[in-house]
Amino acid sequence: MTHGIEWLNVYGGVAAIRAKAIFDGRGLDTERFGNVMMDARSVALPFEDPVTNAANAARPILDRTGTDRIELLITATESGLDHSKSVASHVHRALGLPASCRMLEVKQACYGATAALHLAIGHLAARADPEARALVIATDVAVVGAEGAYAEPATGSGAVAMLVGPDGGVLAVDPGAYGLHSFETLDSARPHPDRDLVDVDQSLVAYLSCATASFADYRNRVAGADLETTFDHLVWHTPFAGMAKAAHRALMRDQARASTAAIEADFARRVEASLRYPGLIGNLFSGSVYAALASLVDTARPAREARVGIFSYGSGCASEFFSGLIGPRSAARLAELRIGDQLDARVDLDFDQYLALLPAARSCLVPQKDKDIDVEGHLGLARAAAAGRPLLALTGVRDYRRTYEWIN
Repeated sequence: MTHGIEWLNVYGGVAAIRAKAIFDGRGLDTERFGNVMMDARSVALPFEDPVTNAANAARPILDRTGTDRIELLITATESGLDHSKSVASHVHRALGLPASCRMLEVKQACYGATAALHLAIGHLAARADPEARALVIATDVAVVGAEGAYAEPATGSGAVAMLVGPDGGVLAVDPGAYGLHSFETLDSARPHPDRDLVDVDQSLVAYLSCATASFADYRNRVAGADLETTFDHLVWHTPFAGMAKAAHRALMRDQARASTAAIEADFARRVEASLRYPGLIGNLFSGSVYAALASLVDTARPAREARVGIFSYGSGCASEFFSGLIGPRSAARLAELRIGDQLDARVDLDFDQYLALLPAARSCLVPQKDKDIDVEGHLGLARAAAAGRPLLALTGVRDYRRTYEWIN
């Protein structure tokens, strides 16, 4: 019995804008567009927040599996709504999870979901109950505007939901196979609910040093591990695809002393399939690496068992390199959820529409005692993209209490 991810779903919202439209609209240097390696990014509507993103990612899974066996819910988010109450409590209610369910929220920048996944696996292994399941959801809302410069076209909103259990139908996590590297640095921060700070240069340095050091620790723990031969595929934390390519290049040079041509060929063979969904959604924070995993499975569609090396990084910083197995069952389960089709069905916004929506997205985490939300005014966009799927919507705030309703 190898615990892992049994179901995996990605929610990229119902609206998106082309990354090139933001480059053009903001007057950014188009010479740098190729480095971002982005096609589009999700855009939050006024009735979307981290709770709605989480529930909308998880519901397609729970519609198939039911909720009775879930006894642990963990939300991983940088987009908290309260200094004491967790996002998980709202999600628990919206999804109708059992009362006999532990729930909590974790925060460790973009590493949070990986920490939550391992916590869930440890909880289930200790229970030794083949019927017990855990639900881990990474959910965030971008608050980046023009001041974000080149981060703005690459920053998305949405969620990734993972049902964790003993059959590892999507990813069977290799027990005890991991490497860690963490230290304190201020490469990014969210000092206010509507403001992200990013030191791009420091973030790149920290990310690359963590990729190298966490894999070195993996090799120390896993006898015979080799970057070139152990893994059929590699999945990197992907705030934007260009960052994943930089990490792959750095490790191939460090571990394999590979030539530029060999690195490019290896990237195309083992990494490129993981970049499709991140390139359509943008940075999902701690969900990014699992959106990349979903992209790999849906794009490569493995016909046999294959080992994946996964690098998870969170600013501040914490990182881990771990591994697991995917296979035909992985492809079948993700194909059933039709993630790619749902991303393709999103409504394309032009730059003026994006600017009109941006203030609501950026302020959705700011505490307000009372707030009216024009759900009806945006239902046309939602219904066009959702194609009949139920969506959870934030319908208003009264005396700081948020209210939610399933629509469609």
